[in-house]
Amino acid sequence: MDPAIALFANEAFYLAFSTRDFEAMEQLWAREAPVACIHPGWPALADRASVINSWKSILQNPATPQVTPRQARAFVWGSFATVVCYEEIQGDILAASNSFLFEDGQLRMVFHQASPCGQLPLEDEEPEPSMQ
Repeated sequence: MDPAIALFANEAFYLAFSTRDFEAMEQLWAREAPVACIHPGWPALADRASVINSWKSILQNPATPQVTPRQARAFVWGSFATVVCYEEIQGDILAASNSFLFEDGQLRMVFHQASPCGQLPLEDEEPEPSMQ
């Protein structure tokens, strides 16, 4: 897999998140592969129904703040990829990981986790943007 494909899928995830597009978010998540999601402060969700319901609640909540992804890097292993990035939310920074795999010919999300992080690293301190 080209790392650019994983980065594109990651951008699609954050576009669905920022535009509160539940249908797009639901379409991004795998249907057959196991999925898991750990929202900050939430218990781990380890089945598709729980994950999708959590996103529906988040995206339909008018108090949900805007999320801006920063400094995404793709790590690719065959047909599996994890994108590590930062999320900026109302001045706070979270470190996030988003994992994807091919299912029925489309890149689908199988894992998301975000957790508090002190600050964005300086861009010149980051390693190469992607690995294969």
